[in-house]
Amino acid sequence: MLNALYNEKILGFAAHIGQTERLADPDATVTQQSPLCGSRITVDLKMEGDRVVGYGQLVKACALGQASASIFGQHVVGQDAATLRQLLARMRAMLKEGGPAPDAEFAGGEFTDLEVLTPVRDHKARHNAVLLPFEATVKAIDQIEAKRQAG
Repeated sequence: MLNALYNEKILGFAAHIGQTERLADPDATVTQQSPLCGSRITVDLKMEGDRVVGYGQLVKACALGQASASIFGQHVVGQDAATLRQLLARMRAMLKEGGPAPDAEFAGGEFTDLEVLTPVRDHKARHNAVLLPFEATVKAIDQIEAKRQAG
């Protein structure tokens, strides 16, 4: 069972996390932590309109959280807020309800590698680690939108 979780693809993604440079002037910074395993991510986000134009992340997580952050970080720049909210909902459904992974029809197929994380659905204690980059990014988007509405 652990082999399905920590397979070669997951370990490969975990070993090659991109977007690890913090942004000098982000529009929002959010730190998210998994209470169960202690995995943690800090996300810096820069947006123009509703589109992500800059993303940085500091990842201190298990291999599953690292793999999730790696795949997400490869494709987040250029995405719009609605797509990223849909992606979070889709990842939650994939893990918690047995829903499908993002496919070729979703966001131009850029997030299809997330399918490698489907075995995590059988390990509830690992769900939070996988969801960290998605949740932190959506919180950052919410903060940016709230600042814009207030000012």
